Amino acid sequence: MTRLIKPPKLSPGDKIATVSPSWGCAGDPAVRWRYDLGVSRLESEFGLTVVPMPHSLKGGEYLKTRPEARAEDLMTAFADPAIKGIISNIGGNDSVRLLPYIDSNVIHNNPKVFIGYSDIINIHLLCFKAGLSTFYGANLLTTIADPQGFSPYVKTRLHQALFETRPIGNITSPSGFTCDETEYENSKQIRKYHTDAGIVRLQGSGKITGRLFGGDIWLMEPEKAGLIEPLYQDGVILFFEDIVECVKPRDLMIFLRWLGAKNILNRLNGIVFGRFNEYPENTGYRDEILQVIGAEYGLRDMPILYNLPFGHTYPICVLPFGALAEIDCDNAAFSVLESGVV
Repeated sequence: MTRLIKPPKLSPGDKIATVSPSWGCAGDPAVRWRYDLGVSRLESEFGLTVVPMPHSLKGGEYLKTRPEARAEDLMTAFADPAIKGIISNIGGNDSVRLLPYIDSNVIHNNPKVFIGYSDIINIHLLCFKAGLSTFYGANLLTTIADPQGFSPYVKTRLHQALFETRPIGNITSPSGFTCDETEYENSKQIRKYHTDAGIVRLQGSGKITGRLFGGDIWLMEPEKAGLIEPLYQDGVILFFEDIVECVKPRDLMIFLRWLGAKNILNRLNGIVFGRFNEYPENTGYRDEILQVIGAEYGLRDMPILYNLPFGHTYPICVLPFGALAEIDCDNAAFSVLESGVV
């Protein structure tokens, strides 16, 4: 896999831009309190100065018909030398419409921290193609602006990934997690937490390394735009997660068979799956993984870990695209062996 440019680390006092590449609800009156809460936490916990991009808070109705305005915000943030980082307000299902309006040269020539998850995958993939390592994790509204408090686990993982130049290291599991649906307009919501079972080895033995690439099931769509070339190269650790309301075990089966049909599965060094956000757990996801990868494609020795804390649960870690990582099957452990920033 091609080595990527790592962005400069963030420091207290830096300016960070907020953008709405997909859903524009951060600017809706009923949700604006949550945006303000997230901003206050970035400022108080990390010493950052938060700058909303010009269109990012104009609301869902305005932004859903204006992908060019959402893309303009992203380009403005990358091009501005005073902006040192960019965070997505929230995911959605519409970021793919930004692609025709984004200039990859602007991204390549202005490397900086970009972070978000879910439908933000399309922006990550475009940044990857432009040669920039970005970060899968932490949308502002979902991860940072939880009304029950700012998780110490999230704070630690954000600081390790974005503010420190030493290797990120072992990705441990939080003591508990919640997978309740977020009520964005409800400032009094109390989500139920469950004991975290920790990382689970599904198959494989020993240790392997590889470079991180992945996201969610939307990976099937950007192939048409030529944005998943790294999956056709050797040496990749695929990371994958999704939301159970959208992706059932049968959908995961289809995705894995798609990887197999594209001659991708057999090239992977290993796979790490996030926690599919349902409680109690639907074991159908595990069954499909083992059936397709192990039984149908005969890859019974491929290292696979399951139940990692990234994606559509809370709290979550941060994964840098292109970073060298390690799967330790014997100890059911996962580590990022590099820093995310320089």
